[in-house]
Amino acid sequence: MICGALRPALLAVFLATPIVACGDGDKRSDADVRGVRLAAVIKGLDNPFFVTMRDGLVATARRDAARLRVAAASSGLQDTAGQAAALESLGAEHPACFVVNPINQSNLVSALAGLPDDTPIVNVDSVIGAKAARALGVEITTYIGTDNRAGGRLGADAMAALVDRGAKVAVITGIPGDIGSGLRAEGFEQGNRGRFEIVTSIAADFEREKAKLAAADLLREDPRIAGFFAVNDLMALGVADAVKAAGKKGKVKVVGFDGIREALAAIARGSLSATVAQYPFAMGQLAIEACLAAVRGDRVPASLAAPVQLVTSENVARARANFPKPAEPFDDPFAR
Repeated sequence: MICGALRPALLAVFLATPIVACGDGDKRSDADVRGVRLAAVIKGLDNPFFVTMRDGLVATARRDAARLRVAAASSGLQDTAGQAAALESLGAEHPACFVVNPINQSNLVSALAGLPDDTPIVNVDSVIGAKAARALGVEITTYIGTDNRAGGRLGADAMAALVDRGAKVAVITGIPGDIGSGLRAEGFEQGNRGRFEIVTSIAADFEREKAKLAAADLLREDPRIAGFFAVNDLMALGVADAVKAAGKKGKVKVVGFDGIREALAAIARGSLSATVAQYPFAMGQLAIEACLAAVRGDRVPASLAAPVQLVTSENVARARANFPKPAEPFDDPFAR
């Protein structure tokens, strides 16, 4: 049971604030974009998060009768050159708009610089670095993704409700230098506000087995650790494996981030305490809708935060029933 007055439904974060907009005010075009060619390049499909993002891209393109080609990094989350090559290959087909989910801030910039001028580029989830883009004259039409810092703060609120005040908590981060990982960890630290003690932060490269080994070592070194926050669900599941092996299931709290199907199942059976659920399906949906809006010439916000919600034992049944779509409705600026 979660301690305190934490209500998951009230902790949903729905941020969709346009900063700058492109297009002719709020006027919407009736241009027919059925059959338009679109392209998407995302991270490796060895991670279920990006599989779900692909599913959102494909489902929305099919719904709106657009022709979509999707490519992914072939060798996982560190295949920067392979992802760039995939983008260059898709560019030869002259799509009307690109959706890009880069491995890092700069690995796709050179390939994007080779696209025809004025081709809309929708950046989803992982941010393309503004400095690198400017240096090569690349203009991003819109960015769609999770407010990772806010999500980290949500994770801290969840942890504070799960452990005693002053309890020892460890943070498991992803690949060193990864922007999303850093922002989630930073938000978690900011959201702590002295309610528990963060004793260490260890990188496990977003991998379940590495997180399991790291957590097992920490639990042996300091049996008083009462909680773990992992910046993705695969690592949280690895931590949960270590907690179970140490005979501390239910005693040591584990909070993840992403809301993948396996994590929701783990919450339902009590292996995982909570996850900060983001919605890659909704990101894919919004990305295709943004592409089509840009192709029509409609107004497109320069930045759009996707929905985020805390999932615990209290609302996991609803989250599983609605998966991969958000458990709660959210404002879609592209809805027609």
